[in-house]
Amino acid sequence: MNEAESAIPVTDPFTLFKTWFAEARKAEPNDPNAMALATATPDGRPSVRMVLLKGHGSQWGGGGGFVFYTNAESRKGEEIRANMQAALLFHWKSLRRQIRIEGMLAEVSEEQADSYFHSRPRASQIGSAASDQSRPLPDRQLYLERVAALEKRYPEGDIPRPQHWTGYLLTPHTIEFWRDREFRLHDRRQFTREGPDGTWSNTLLYP
Repeated sequence: MNEAESAIPVTDPFTLFKTWFAEARKAEPNDPNAMALATATPDGRPSVRMVLLKGHGSQWGGGGGFVFYTNAESRKGEEIRANMQAALLFHWKSLRRQIRIEGMLAEVSEEQADSYFHSRPRASQIGSAASDQSRPLPDRQLYLERVAALEKRYPEGDIPRPQHWTGYLLTPHTIEFWRDREFRLHDRRQFTREGPDGTWSNTLLYP
């Protein structure tokens, strides 16, 4: 690799993400689709947690994006509804790569939420439906009893999707690709969406 040249090509960022993600799926031993999701309250108090990417590409929404699902009554769900913007971070340690994404959020359709919820294993559907995510739990046994009650109520087939369980599409305005280079002379290229036509500009960044 020529040290004087960037190893990150100038291309469509969704295409580049697809390439890097495919390589991560081969290299990462667990959850290559895991990403840090950062949200904030309207007064600027931030929080971050790991979630799983469940859709991506230029075909999502009007300008392409990245999709995840969650309980909208959780802490992150409440922060999202109060402040519909967020940041994502993928860190693939085995490849020494990162991708940072920032943009606006929009809720997916009920049909999309239903489709994904019912694509999950039945036990995962039950676990989600039984959980008041992020809220205090006085005793773990209480959660297990709620799981057992749902298993009894719905002995077979899909579980109805709770109305507060949904998905969000992040439409990016910036996507930054980061590659490790020797002696911390890292390689960074940032793509920024410009104008109403959704074209992308790009620039290298100092490490």
